[in-house]
Amino acid sequence: MYDYGFSVLEQYELTVKSTARTRGGLLCQTDRSPAVLREQRGSGKKLQKQQELLLKLEENGCLVDTFLENKEGELISTDRDGISYTLQRWYEGRECDTRSREQILQAVGMLAGIHKEMKLPTDLSYMEENLNDEYQRHNQELRKIRRFIRKKGPACAFEKEYLKSVEWFLARGELAVNMLRASSYADLREKAKEEGTVCHGEYNQHNVLILKSKTAVTGFSHWCFGIQIGDLYHFMRKILEKSGWNINLAEEMLKTYHRIRPISAEEWENLKIRFTYPEKFWKLSNYYYTHNKAWISEKNTEKLQALIRQKEKWEAFGEQCFKEYNF
Repeated sequence: MYDYGFSVLEQYELTVKSTARTRGGLLCQTDRSPAVLREQRGSGKKLQKQQELLLKLEENGCLVDTFLENKEGELISTDRDGISYTLQRWYEGRECDTRSREQILQAVGMLAGIHKEMKLPTDLSYMEENLNDEYQRHNQELRKIRRFIRKKGPACAFEKEYLKSVEWFLARGELAVNMLRASSYADLREKAKEEGTVCHGEYNQHNVLILKSKTAVTGFSHWCFGIQIGDLYHFMRKILEKSGWNINLAEEMLKTYHRIRPISAEEWENLKIRFTYPEKFWKLSNYYYTHNKAWISEKNTEKLQALIRQKEKWEAFGEQCFKEYNF
């Protein structure tokens, strides 16, 4: 019987008191500290670089999910079925509450703090994708989906809503590409390479744990070398979508980050461009195109309809929030 990797725990110098299933792994209460056992799917080389980053953050007082070594001093352990696993330090806390202004700002402050420490010798094989290439590819995909639906004919609410709204969102996508080309993005990217700045890659409310007196950050598996302001954008977008594009909250988030790690005029410009691109529309469209089209999720249709209802508010938010550099 498959044991979810439980047998590999024998390879570690610890005593497991209890286990419970958790998101993406097995939560283990041990005689040392809580830990999470997860199946390892990525490359060992990148995992070693991730551990180097985590240890650096830990040495600077940050609470992060460092990997625990097994008895052989290895980060990866293999069970009797030949499946690879890792064991990471864990923390007893709650995920950041997206309805709590205090916790949101706490998470933003934590992001700014770890960004100041997140630097390693640059390895271009782990450099984030060029944003210009990403935006152009996404725009091409939106056109491809438009052609696909037009050719077969819209047969469900999602497809009908898509065809009614795609031109407006595509125009925003093209605007973002043009803004990016005219911006100092290339200089920002070159500076990131030279300084070896590292991005978390998936900084969201699920990867920020609020403890009694501190904050822990987890989920670094998507780390990359790149422009760190992208992490702030992704966190802000997730929060602001849920708050109806609350500009006062956005300004507080920006000020909180800037107080700890100053936002340059070039980064401010880059944030504006990122908030111009219709990323959520592309995500919903891509999910539709890459999944079973015989049954379209009602939830996805509702998300698309909500996005369309908010499109003018989202557009106005970007223009008002980033009208001028405030620092």
